[in-house]
Amino acid sequence: MHARLIVDGLATSLQFASKLLSFYARCKDLTAARKLFDEIPKSSIRGWVAAIGSYARNGYYQETMDMFQQMHRQGFKHDKIVLPSVLKACGHLSDRRTGEKIHVIVLKNELESDSFVMCALVDMYSKCGMIEKAKRVFNSMEEMDLVALNTMVSGYVQNGCVKEALALVERMKSWGVKPDIMTFNSLISGFSQANNATMINKVFKIMEADGVKPDVVSWTSVISGLVQNFRNTEAYSAFRLMMQSRVSPRASTISALLPASASTVDLRAGKEIHGYSVAMGFEEDVYVRTALIDMYAKCGLISEATSLFQDMSERSSVTWNSMIFACANHGYCDEAIELFNQMVKMEERKLDHLTFTAVLTACSHAGMVDLGEGLFSLMQEKYGIVPRLEHYACMVDLLGRAGKVDEAYGIVQRMPIVPDLFVWGALLGACRQHNCLDLAEIAAKRLAKLEPKSSGSSVVLSSLYADYSRWENVLKTRKKKKLRSFTGCSWIQAV
Repeated sequence: MHARLIVDGLATSLQFASKLLSFYARCKDLTAARKLFDEIPKSSIRGWVAAIGSYARNGYYQETMDMFQQMHRQGFKHDKIVLPSVLKACGHLSDRRTGEKIHVIVLKNELESDSFVMCALVDMYSKCGMIEKAKRVFNSMEEMDLVALNTMVSGYVQNGCVKEALALVERMKSWGVKPDIMTFNSLISGFSQANNATMINKVFKIMEADGVKPDVVSWTSVISGLVQNFRNTEAYSAFRLMMQSRVSPRASTISALLPASASTVDLRAGKEIHGYSVAMGFEEDVYVRTALIDMYAKCGLISEATSLFQDMSERSSVTWNSMIFACANHGYCDEAIELFNQMVKMEERKLDHLTFTAVLTACSHAGMVDLGEGLFSLMQEKYGIVPRLEHYACMVDLLGRAGKVDEAYGIVQRMPIVPDLFVWGALLGACRQHNCLDLAEIAAKRLAKLEPKSSGSSVVLSSLYADYSRWENVLKTRKKKKLRSFTGCSWIQAV
């Protein structure tokens, strides 16, 4: 089609170019999209609006911001049509400063009467965690319609203010604004994440009273919330209830349910869901396939996970990370590192902080100290990823397993953030492995403060005292935590 338009001399016409830009953005071919944009006339703002809108709609938020800045440098004034796209990008990038600058532009150009711009401001502030500012923008709107209500409700939910969202819905109903299925789905999602079954039931009753039937998004939100709160049996029940209600699941429903099988290592249920996803044509969905990889890996079937991974034509960051983690956690460390190298070559832009957590885990398990230290530096210097607690825990574990306990403790001391229980736990484990009693006492004390109800650190410390024949300390530690022995058991299903 593009070739035919070129032949006919229509490819650079804004009417056709804008549609082609959107097409290339949807197909994730940014090179072709940018080449086309460079060929169209720049005499008016319409070309910029088309390109910026296409990038924002398809999730290329940094590219949206870059093009907006380029448009500004070319001397074009800010257009009310383009501002919502840029504000959307600001929200997804948590770029509060640029968002606030655009808010100033809105005020200077007296665009407060434009509901699309104002809703975009509410959404931007919500995504940036500034819910009070979002609320002030919402309250200043000249016209509060259903779109504005849904935007504010979604903002409240994103920031954990679900009860405030419900109160707003009830207030807006009294003003004559009738909530729709999107409104209720936001509320269901919020209460599901908050593990509040009572309020979920209340929302379902309000929906029934208003004549609104729960759809697949409603049920998927419930299932997702139950799984994330480890109420896996109830998640299966909710799935069955959804089917009984004659609501057909989507791929997103399956990908939300599969982690229930993974977290309980319920291979039988996982295979049943896999079979259902094949029958319904969901298996090729990237999110379903990723969830299946994770499920089989956690059930110990690495060959199944690998087969699913290799057959994928499209992989997300989560897909790569799940497979690297799977190999690392099951001792296939060389394979995990090879997967990381493949990801760098094939889809480098998808590398994120979890990718480095996964590959550092592989280095730790394999004892590859030099490689691990190199990747830790590369993560910061080349990719600009600021180390998180999990990265420091991996580095402490890496050095500790290799017997470099003092170096591991040095990392803990130099951390710019407060070490958590995983960091101290990694250090304590290293001390236990290499009989470093002095550092073990320090780590155990820190863990006792972080987990006062847990006896794990005391058990390790008691064992170390026993190795050094310090029986008095053993008795003191056991009495202090009232340590007892229990018969071993397992909930893991045998394959």
